[in-house]
Amino acid sequence: MKVSKDAVSAARRLYRLCNVDGKLDEVKFSKVVKTVAEKKPRNFHGILVTLKRQLELDLAKKHVTVDSATELDAATKEGIVAKLTEQYGSDLTYEYRINSALLGGIRIRKGDDVWDGTVKGRLDAIANAF
Repeated sequence: MKVSKDAVSAARRLYRLCNVDGKLDEVKFSKVVKTVAEKKPRNFHGILVTLKRQLELDLAKKHVTVDSATELDAATKEGIVAKLTEQYGSDLTYEYRINSALLGGIRIRKGDDVWDGTVKGRLDAIANAF
């Protein structure tokens, strides 16, 4: 479904209104969604779709995925959390996964940012250089 520019613009304005001090106010957000669904303004479906997409993007920015070839020890996990908390704040969520295809090292992904310190990543970089 193609969403009109007006719907996208309205949804972005509504989403910004739901943010307080850079954090989403869940009560305001749910009231906005409920009001849009009840009143059904022009392009309301596009507004709701865009609001959902904005929420997904916002949550993805605050989610950290740590992939490693083996299980990480507590000290390594604490070090990762400490560094990212120092850099981005304390409102991050963490997910730790084991991926044996990495061969060794750690890959950290936060939103669109990826830090790849894996053996597989280095081998791929060497292969692409040739």
